[in-house]
Amino acid sequence: MSATASLETPSAAAPPHHPPHHEEHHGPTVKMYFAIFFALCVLTVATVLAARFDFAPMLGVAMGGFVNNAVALGIACTKASLVILFFMHVKYESKLVGLAVVASVIWLAFLILITISDYLTRTSDWHLFVR
Repeated sequence: MSATASLETPSAAAPPHHPPHHEEHHGPTVKMYFAIFFALCVLTVATVLAARFDFAPMLGVAMGGFVNNAVALGIACTKASLVILFFMHVKYESKLVGLAVVASVIWLAFLILITISDYLTRTSDWHLFVR
């Protein structure tokens, strides 16, 4: 028996040929969409209530304003995360897509940081530099 003949005939010990398994992307169900929609509605109501509530009488003017902004930003970031993860299907995509989203958020934070640092280093006598 030649070497080529043994390659052409299937061996009894060889496993049967299976078609390649394709990875299925499972997205959110309709029930999940309604749950996320309900959560977004609740968070919208929380945003309105937080905007009407003033922490200044309890914590002082400076700290109260900071807490008001922190609560509003926390609610907004939570809502944005729900939209990005579920409605944009980032949760169900590959890790590369998640990495792209995280890199975009880090880049946005960097741009906001350098904008704020530029704003804070400006002086009130800017009109002296205008010709």
